[in-house]
Amino acid sequence: MGLEAGGWRRLLRYLQHPDQVARFQRLCGLVAAHPPLTNGDCRHPGAAAAAGGERGTCCRPEEPPPPPDSGDQEEEPRLPPAKENGSAGPARPCGDAPAPRRREGAAAGPRSRRRNSLSEEAGGAEFVVRNRLLYYLFSLGTELGNELFYITFFPFWLWNIDPYVGRRLIVIWVWVMYLGQCTKDIIRWPRPRSPPVLKVEIFYDSEYGMPSTHAMSGTAIPFSLFFLTVGRWQYPYAFGLLLASSWCILVCLSRLYMGMHSILDVIAGVLYSILILVIFHPALDLIDNFNLTYKYAPLFIISLHLGMGLFSFTLDTWSTSRGDTAEILGTGAGIACASHFNYMFGILPDPPLDVLPFSPPAITINLITRAFLRFAIGVVVLLLTRAVLKACTIPLACKIFRIPCTDIRQARKRMEVELPYRYMTYGMVGFVALFLVPSLFNYLNLS
Repeated sequence: MGLEAGGWRRLLRYLQHPDQVARFQRLCGLVAAHPPLTNGDCRHPGAAAAAGGERGTCCRPEEPPPPPDSGDQEEEPRLPPAKENGSAGPARPCGDAPAPRRREGAAAGPRSRRRNSLSEEAGGAEFVVRNRLLYYLFSLGTELGNELFYITFFPFWLWNIDPYVGRRLIVIWVWVMYLGQCTKDIIRWPRPRSPPVLKVEIFYDSEYGMPSTHAMSGTAIPFSLFFLTVGRWQYPYAFGLLLASSWCILVCLSRLYMGMHSILDVIAGVLYSILILVIFHPALDLIDNFNLTYKYAPLFIISLHLGMGLFSFTLDTWSTSRGDTAEILGTGAGIACASHFNYMFGILPDPPLDVLPFSPPAITINLITRAFLRFAIGVVVLLLTRAVLKACTIPLACKIFRIPCTDIRQARKRMEVELPYRYMTYGMVGFVALFLVPSLFNYLNLS
């Protein structure tokens, strides 16, 4: 038993070690723009001592020392304190020689990173992209877990494909993301250190890393769509399963490529998401029926989601995850309340069971035009709603709680401002998306 436990510990340390992420990045064509190749002795101190202090040999950053994979006495990688979570700084040169020139054959010059307007992370070492195809592919994969994707994908599905599936999918998404963000703030494991990892994206670098919520959403959304649509829509079973698996793999690998998570973070995110799906998927009928038919469902929904937001804000100090959590909860509350009012007023009624399964419609110019008009008009309404609520809620919260509003970025780091701003703004966005926008489509004869 002792040997077996030791083997599991070594495996977990191996999967958590940042060298595995760095190896994957190099395999995909990411290299540091200015690697520390100088005339100093950059070898491990023990190796230098064994060589009698001989100088003139320098280790390559692409070949970090191998992670511990045998024996029980290897040193466990130390985690930096929480305040250094995900810190990324340029590697120090080990001599006085100038940094080498850019390597020949590089596909692209040093890339800039997507930053969060509220965070103040320091950028890591610049990197060079040698494989543009993988760079754009994994950039797409990581966007499948970002706000831009959510604010376009969910409305498009609700307006143009199947609102029944859409509102149930959002229930799963809210619980998966909420539990994932709270678990991050409870475990408090930092992201892979840099170096050796190259930070391609630092937008979420102030958050903790375990588990990967991108991997959780990248598992929950495609497989929930698969389970909710199979039997309801006519399409090849193998095609749906292949599409869901490809979606999940792309998102998971993109988080390693971006340097945001260790292999262990990603695996834990996938398994955690599967566990949540196993628990909540059978309860979707009960939850959806409650949201639609219970007389006081809106009051209960708003109170529950607000209480969950207050709890999440007490778990740790400020990070971007707190605002994201309030945003997710607000969206879920708005969608659930809109579902209740849709049921009351007969908007977007569920089709009778005897018409199932649906056949995908023929792709025509008229179909594409109407879908595009619905999406374009709806997104404009959502963006206007978001802009108006943002302009109103932040100054109002600052005034109510007597918080200086001269520096909006600092004010939004206060729970009294960030929670009501995110919750109210995205709650109204969700409500407008599923109630007011379909009503507008009815008025414009675009239903």
